[in-house]
Amino acid sequence: MSELVVEGLRAAVDGREILTGVDLYVRSGEVHAVMGPNGSGKSTLAHVLAGRPGYEILAGSVRLDGVELLELPAWRRAEAGLFLAFQYPVEVPGVPLRDLLVASRRTPDDPDLVEARIREEAGRIGFGERFLERPLNVDLSGGEKKRNETLQLAVLAPAFAVLDEIDSGLDVDALRAVARRIEEATRDDGLGVLAITHYARLLEVLEPDVVHVFAGGRIQRSGGPELAAELEETGYEAYLPAAAPTPADAPADPFADPFADPFASGTSP
Repeated sequence: MSELVVEGLRAAVDGREILTGVDLYVRSGEVHAVMGPNGSGKSTLAHVLAGRPGYEILAGSVRLDGVELLELPAWRRAEAGLFLAFQYPVEVPGVPLRDLLVASRRTPDDPDLVEARIREEAGRIGFGERFLERPLNVDLSGGEKKRNETLQLAVLAPAFAVLDEIDSGLDVDALRAVARRIEEATRDDGLGVLAITHYARLLEVLEPDVVHVFAGGRIQRSGGPELAAELEETGYEAYLPAAAPTPADAPADPFADPFADPFASGTSP
């Protein structure tokens, strides 16, 4: 049984504190959903867990099976068993997806077996084999990029996956295929999941064990799957006055997408 433990995590960018004290405990096979409005620090949490440069850690601990991840570079965190599915997957010209996955396995597996698994997983999520020879994410649609992220997750088989809005850009069929594959990994392989999302539609297939309301840089409330349905009805307004600064003073993550829809938070008008 593996465990991912986050305790008292605080982080800042350019002197502005964005994470104000995050506590999480995720075990193998569990799905924890993190829901909250834009600007609440959800993507910052994903970036800090994965080790993206540019953040100042002010306090706290992130441990995977007792290993302190905050002391490790991003590649060592991945090697320890942590995977990040990007909200906005980057394009890497000149690096075919197939070559990336074969090299990233970092195991004594026969390359032919790895390639067979790549083809199998691509078929399971409806990701065309023609994309395997393309440079990573180049000329892919938003939905294809999210299937690509799911393929990488399935092939690399980490202990824990942080999904930063993996449902964005997916149509109904693609969302079902992606969420179902991740749900199968939790059941069959013991994958632990931290799913950051605005909408409960992802959680209709990827069933959460715990739902967290994230606002003001920390978890404000936790509950069962019914909490996601409640948030769809009520939005996050009840958590904002005491939890977050006014919009004029709200700390923004400079690494977030500048073209993101500011009205996609799910809050009531």
